[in-house]
Amino acid sequence: MAKIAVIGTGYVGLVSGACLADFGNTVTCVDNNPDKIEALRSGKIPIYEPGLELVVERNVQSGRLSFSTNLSQTVKANDVVFIAVGTPPADDGSADLRFVEQVAREIARAVEKYTVVVDKSTVPVGTGRKVNGWIKEELEKRGASIDFDVVSNPEFLREGSAVQDFTHPDRVVIGAESVKAREAMKEVYRALYLNETPYIETNLETAEMIKYASNAFLAVKITFINEVANLCEKVGANVQDVSKAMGRDGRIGAKFLHPGPGYGGSCFPKDTHAMARIGRDYGETLSIVETTIEANERQKIRMVEKIEAGLGGKGSLKGKTIAMLGLAFKPNTDDMRESPAIAVCEGLAARGAKIRAWDPAAMKEAAWRLESIKDAMSFAKDEYDAIDGSDALVLITEWNQFRTLDLDRVKSLLKAPCFFDLRNVYKREEIEGKGFSYFGVGK
Repeated sequence: MAKIAVIGTGYVGLVSGACLADFGNTVTCVDNNPDKIEALRSGKIPIYEPGLELVVERNVQSGRLSFSTNLSQTVKANDVVFIAVGTPPADDGSADLRFVEQVAREIARAVEKYTVVVDKSTVPVGTGRKVNGWIKEELEKRGASIDFDVVSNPEFLREGSAVQDFTHPDRVVIGAESVKAREAMKEVYRALYLNETPYIETNLETAEMIKYASNAFLAVKITFINEVANLCEKVGANVQDVSKAMGRDGRIGAKFLHPGPGYGGSCFPKDTHAMARIGRDYGETLSIVETTIEANERQKIRMVEKIEAGLGGKGSLKGKTIAMLGLAFKPNTDDMRESPAIAVCEGLAARGAKIRAWDPAAMKEAAWRLESIKDAMSFAKDEYDAIDGSDALVLITEWNQFRTLDLDRVKSLLKAPCFFDLRNVYKREEIEGKGFSYFGVGK
């Protein structure tokens, strides 16, 4: 099987490295943070991702997965090198490629034999060509003539189900321009090939575009159903029935047709901004993507306005305590990047409310993400502690444990029976039957 180096042990790098090892490959994950590497060697996983700890443990014990801080030595010892470092958004919305360039140049300074260099990080269209150029520049400085190929192999991982997504993908995208590189990548993913996973073989630019187009389309789909939900509220329709009927249409599909407070996370906000910027750079304005970005921000603020209106209108939030169930942008993760909960908490605080919050995984991150409104924030020990003495309940992240709340207990703990279900987890009749005032999204 393939001998692989994965540079970067963040979300994408660690999941990719562990799962590639699980496919039977020999994998070394590299990071320049010695404390992180030491923690990984001792079995401590730095991210919250269900199932990942077991995959790491299994492959470390088998000898297929190891961790190192020595990039140069690791590159020399392996045949395929994945670049999986961060590409944070720059101030103008574009992806910051500083770390990708740094790693590409380090690879070039270390490489001694034919190597396949794989862009696994989400990068703008044209980055593969840049990586090729950076490597060539460094090889010329060395006076070395070493053959290499650059491949684009984008990831399609959902936080909370990343292990399943990596090991059972809908497709594997390989952007490569030599038969040798394509064959090397098929060896890397041999376990999937044997399972007849579809392979999309194309060039660098197309592979890079597939990633952005996929995420942007899903963001558009979420935003569309959110706007339909807002209209449903005005005309007296039920968006859940609308989305169910739409999803039955094979041309549309049911996934990502669930209205709520807007999308968040590490991918959709960053990738829609980056794709919009690419369009502007090339003189092709992506008006649907641009509008999606704007509408998603409006949706978050609309949730604050919904809560304020439900509690009596303008000025009604002043002095109120709101129980916030959920802070992560989705369940089964501790990730709060661009989480709608941040905008909602900040909006409530700006209108004079106090927030008492609880999330099963994101409490540590919330402490610094919400630092700017710390005077308005307090953190509970569980969901019922958050609800106790509050003036209203807001359910914003659909963790499974929030789907089976003891409603009688909830009502007894709240000062007023106001239930804001921003994920439409509960049925109106059920909640109102318990004596609550119920506020969903689009119904």
